[in-house]
Amino acid sequence: MTTLQSVSRANAWSYPLGLHEGVGIELEYMIVDRETLDVRPVADRLFAAEAGHETSDVEPDGPDGVISWSNELALHVAELKTTRPVASLDGLAEQFQSHVQRMNALLEPMGCCLLPTGMHPWMDPDTETKLWPHENNEVYATYDRIFGCRGHGWSNLQSTHINLPFANDDEFGRLHAAIRLVLPILPALAASSPVFDGDWSSIADYRLDVYRRNSARVPMMTGLIIPEPVFTRAEYERDILDRLYQELSPLDPEGILHHEWANARGAIARFDRGSIEIRLLDIQECPLADIALTALITAVIRGMVEERWISYEQQKAILSEPLHRVLLDTIRYAEHTRIHERIILDAFGISQAMTWAGELWACLLEEVMPDHPVWSPLLRRMLSAGSLSIRIGQMVRRFPTRDELLSIYRELADCLRRGELFHVR
Repeated sequence: MTTLQSVSRANAWSYPLGLHEGVGIELEYMIVDRETLDVRPVADRLFAAEAGHETSDVEPDGPDGVISWSNELALHVAELKTTRPVASLDGLAEQFQSHVQRMNALLEPMGCCLLPTGMHPWMDPDTETKLWPHENNEVYATYDRIFGCRGHGWSNLQSTHINLPFANDDEFGRLHAAIRLVLPILPALAASSPVFDGDWSSIADYRLDVYRRNSARVPMMTGLIIPEPVFTRAEYERDILDRLYQELSPLDPEGILHHEWANARGAIARFDRGSIEIRLLDIQECPLADIALTALITAVIRGMVEERWISYEQQKAILSEPLHRVLLDTIRYAEHTRIHERIILDAFGISQAMTWAGELWACLLEEVMPDHPVWSPLLRRMLSAGSLSIRIGQMVRRFPTRDELLSIYRELADCLRRGELFHVR
């Protein structure tokens, strides 16, 4: 079905899951050498070891299993994801952790293991990148031909994706409006990439800093990262997808990339499966941390959808530009960002003229999730310790040696292997 045909049917569709009825999670990890922590392009060997044949998608526990494995683009990246949306986050961290251990067990005979955080600390993507050579290779080859997928913004960035469902046009609009307002403050919670090319960076979320510029040849791919204020499928396809496909057409006349997933904004509509996919989160040190942050983020989004602080009509009136300005600040400073943009402060019911991004998240936790028996106390500890980027930065000298970085990132690999938080008391 073409995009224009889809527009004509935009009010006729519905999906099995509605608002707040489920969540899908995707976690991406680097595959590295167990001793040197250099990247190792062996995702295809890992999947073949589990499945018994060459594949980019594995269901280790069968089609009814909770967790599946997959690969996209880079051969040194392995992704764990919920096979289908789950109704509750309870027990999900343990499910993901068991598959981390399963992957590590298969990687051990290869001399490899999984490594967390949003970027590899010293990978040279220009010389070390190897793209997935098997199925879907036509898509990856097209990306590589147009954009050159051997830079940090393509092959050295690992993230957590959150997929939230909607059932119809009204629910899509309300969910999209809420997510747009939460996106700018996500790096203040989830930044984990302060090191690249072997050096410490003053930018807390360097993954997002390179990500937002990786497709500059086709500006509509990412736009301002914050999606445009559109709140129906017809508007979305007209104002975002059709414009993207038009910009892509001279470079991709066959239309290989003319799909919803080519949209690279910080949150993208997936009408093919009835969800909005949030892409702005750096991967954390272990699934426990990722699922804890997901619990808080989804609770805040739910509060926004329910018009806890401002009305839906007020949310719809907010343009992308002021949200983008706040996002640029949180990418650089994470929780140490001073937020004084009145639109953001009003959106979350903050009356003072300025607040720190970390304080905003602490206030939101107490508003939307004050007494969850598992997540509330854990999140208070995490917020007190600071984002993973800041915790890593506290251990890194301005000009670190390779041995110093190796020591820090070995500890992070151990955190992932054991399912433990990094320097959180």
